[in-house]
Amino acid sequence: MRILDCWYRGAVHLWAEDGGRRALTRVPYPRTFLLHLPDPHRHREMLEGLAAAYPFEECTFRTVYGPVEGYRIGAGREVAERIEQQTRYEAGLYNVDVRMDQRYLAEQGLVPCTAEGESRFALDFDLPLRTAEVRVRGSPHRGDPVTDVEVAVDGRGERFAGTERDVLEDLLSRIGALDPDVILFPSAEGWMDRIVGQIRALGLDDTLSRTGRYRSLEERSYWSYGRVYHKGKALIPEGRILIDTDHSFVYREGGMRGVIMAARLSGISPNLAARFTPGTLISGYEVYGALREGIAVPFRKRDAEGLRDVAELRRCDRGGMIFQPHPGVYGGVDAMDFTSLYPAIIVRHNLSPELLDGRPGQGFLPRVLGPLLDLRILAKERKKTDPSVAGIDAVLKWMLVTCFGYTGYRNAKFGQIEVHEQITGTAREILVRTKEMAEDAGFQVLHGIVDCVWVRGEGIRDLQERVEQETGIPLACERYDWIAFLPQADGSGHYNRYFGRLSDGSVKVRGIALRRGDTPEYLRRMQGEMLDVLARARSPGEVPPLEEEVRRIRDRYLAGLAAADPAELVIRRRISRLRYAHRCLEASAVEAYRRNGVEIAPGMEIGYVVRDARRWAVDVADSSSSSVDLAFYRLLLEKAWEEVAFVFCAAGLSASEPVQVPLPSGRDESIRCRSGERRAAIESGGGG
Repeated sequence: MRILDCWYRGAVHLWAEDGGRRALTRVPYPRTFLLHLPDPHRHREMLEGLAAAYPFEECTFRTVYGPVEGYRIGAGREVAERIEQQTRYEAGLYNVDVRMDQRYLAEQGLVPCTAEGESRFALDFDLPLRTAEVRVRGSPHRGDPVTDVEVAVDGRGERFAGTERDVLEDLLSRIGALDPDVILFPSAEGWMDRIVGQIRALGLDDTLSRTGRYRSLEERSYWSYGRVYHKGKALIPEGRILIDTDHSFVYREGGMRGVIMAARLSGISPNLAARFTPGTLISGYEVYGALREGIAVPFRKRDAEGLRDVAELRRCDRGGMIFQPHPGVYGGVDAMDFTSLYPAIIVRHNLSPELLDGRPGQGFLPRVLGPLLDLRILAKERKKTDPSVAGIDAVLKWMLVTCFGYTGYRNAKFGQIEVHEQITGTAREILVRTKEMAEDAGFQVLHGIVDCVWVRGEGIRDLQERVEQETGIPLACERYDWIAFLPQADGSGHYNRYFGRLSDGSVKVRGIALRRGDTPEYLRRMQGEMLDVLARARSPGEVPPLEEEVRRIRDRYLAGLAAADPAELVIRRRISRLRYAHRCLEASAVEAYRRNGVEIAPGMEIGYVVRDARRWAVDVADSSSSSVDLAFYRLLLEKAWEEVAFVFCAAGLSASEPVQVPLPSGRDESIRCRSGERRAAIESGGGG
């Protein structure tokens, strides 16, 4: 039996596949939570009232800090919150806000999408799912009717067009005949509410849901890592997995196998795993691991940070280390990247909140993260020969990346800021020690950022083995035939903007227009073509002869800008607010969306085409307007060109002197170095 979907509504509902059949099972599972009071006698009357009104028993339960005496109460969150208020937040409450379906699965040793006897940490798994893809033409945000729909299976599509009633009848008939387990639906967050509403209004037989019912997730805006994000309203058909392929980060990064792996690891349904962020997934993974061990999950975080004096705070490490590069083009460079450095530090150095007082034993975080880290190391190695593992590796990477930040999150169930600081402090020591070992071995360290070091020299395998042996953390090495570190406005090196040719002939890019999410597709395509040309250069010395060919690409895109499809000039940005104190393009875009009758919220991604930059005039992405501000887009195009053109103007012929290189001016037809002389100063060994 494989569980395909699960949720809680008075009982645990499990949709499972068994021998080709799909069936729903309902399991009675009443709500309960755990209560610990430091001094129960002070709250005798409250306890008596609880015992009279709800199922109530004394018990001993485990926390990460050890066993405690308390009570099991058969009630839900509202009662727990009233207890908090009555005890003035003295009460310790556990298992209050844990998902009931996840809790049931953990207690029963069940794993979503996993066959009996199969490890949830297995990379190789077979889950035969019937999949259909649904596409609706139009814009759900404008309230367009559903009059043009395509349903595709295995790449073969069937299109339905006509009146809304006819199209919906055809859609439901097709879904009923296919009976898919998975529906891939771009912009499902926008369309499902209208489609389900029309199905009910027209009295049609609803086959989108296997029971005719839906679970609803309300839309909301939220903060995460200093940015505002938005989740739209979701209607999830019972018995099927519905994935909004436009808005699911997990699906975008990992595909269907990545979604399934996230569900197996976190103990939640694929429907939710596809909608959750990596941070929520790692939280779910830790909660599921705790529940399987019989550890109670705290309701409110009570130990986010202990009391410390100012002197101790000043000694704390609060961030990763960066070795700022000198801008330039370098040949024969190796990048040594620690695999999941921060999680590896947690596991290897046994860092966990309950161990801060010096108690012995393996901590909860190392214990629960160890198998996940081992799986990531295996997946990263396997994907080199098995591309089907790449999606799983991406999901594991993001979950492990966020597990570090989660240790410092004030509401983290199993985090504490002191652990966060110990991790960054240890990472800093590792990076410094790696730099010292590289220089002792005769390498030149060009750049370093938190968990990766770029070096140049001979004997990289020996250095890799030495670093791995001393740190105990595996390294992945990439060889660059050449790499360009771009400058900042003041001429110093930018720490996260670079590109270069790897030894396999591909180009790796970070921080430039091609990688940025707000870059119009027209510019992205231009920069991609330029880098494809540069990829032919096997050494820095082979780069300058390619300048004219790259310049012709720029000229071609400049000449074609006036005739470009406005859809390729859309700028996409995530808005953080709905009101702006100053005029800007985003403020104009918000107003344009309102004029088009589209409701927007903070955290939503909007798309717009700039019609007149001087007047801050824009059109929404899917409008029919074809007027664009050519001068504005020429400026963007020149900036994208300058990022690539830097490789033709990398100054600094001495390897011992810092390099100061301005980006070439877009107003000048030639590329001029700071000295004013035209030269291609790219040498193997030059540039820093």
